[in-house]
Amino acid sequence: MKGFTMAEPKVAQKSPFVMKCEKKKYAWCACGLSATQPFCDGSHKGSEFSPIIVDMNDEKNIAWCGCKQSGNKPFCDGSHSSLE
Repeated sequence: MKGFTMAEPKVAQKSPFVMKCEKKKYAWCACGLSATQPFCDGSHKGSEFSPIIVDMNDEKNIAWCGCKQSGNKPFCDGSHSSLE
């Protein structure tokens, strides 16, 4: 579409959110506006963003993307290291 631009997510932080995750579903914030980073709190309402739902099958340490630029969303791929 001519003149159409995708909204850019807000960079929540320039490093991953590393945490031990339980065996359950998580809703990762894709817009960067959530007050409960890295998880969704509904702040995306009215935008083109939607959370990414991840169903963890076991407990493990996860590096959730904090910059919202990862090519492997919702997980960190190191993209934050190239941000200014």
